[in-house]
Amino acid sequence: MNRTARLYALVEELRAAAPRPRTVAALATRFEVSTRTMQRDLQTLMETGVPVRSLPGRGGGWSIDPEATLPPIHLTPDEASALTAALAAADTSTPYADAARTAAQKIVASMAGPASAAARQLAAQIVSLPAHGDSATRTAVEQALADNLVLRLSYTDAAGHESNRVVEPAGLLTAGGRWYLIAWCRTRQAGRGFRVDRIAAAAPTGERARLRDLSELLVGSAGADAVPPAALAALTPPS
Repeated sequence: MNRTARLYALVEELRAAAPRPRTVAALATRFEVSTRTMQRDLQTLMETGVPVRSLPGRGGGWSIDPEATLPPIHLTPDEASALTAALAAADTSTPYADAARTAAQKIVASMAGPASAAARQLAAQIVSLPAHGDSATRTAVEQALADNLVLRLSYTDAAGHESNRVVEPAGLLTAGGRWYLIAWCRTRQAGRGFRVDRIAAAAPTGERARLRDLSELLVGSAGADAVPPAALAALTPPS
């Protein structure tokens, strides 16, 4: 078993045992490697964001939060290639681009033989022009939206006017190759769209935002007829 396959199998081993911890020695025996190798594998999982943790003391060991991980997903080669291609097309201005990149790497790493080669070839045939945008700003917008936090923005509009805003994020709109943060603007007391690449700085305040209806904020705007992308439509609950 190569290391990539072992790491995936290790996650599933910990998921199956949860919430009971497994010792390094027991895991090393299970995967027929040294305890040093197993310790290194567990450390790698931690560094890549897998929710594993070490429990000290007698009866301790390593465990994982099964609610924060996904069980194995069985994809056809065509599905895996399509996902790899779509994720590879996410440039630095795309929301959640960092997560998209690591997800694409994991998909390709989990494949073998002709399927892996086909996915890598398809990804190599997709290129994108770099877009301007600050990764720290994009990350702040992502965090605020995912955690439902009030966001403080420094924004430059189409006319070049700069302003500071305090907003309550409601969602993201993509149109014409651009991404827009749709939010309730406390400064204007109305729904507003902020082009993500025009946000000069952003910082979550730590304050919980009121849950806003995205479709209501889009009423009367150019995005009033926006619908979920076809691939996501089946995941969106009916209104």
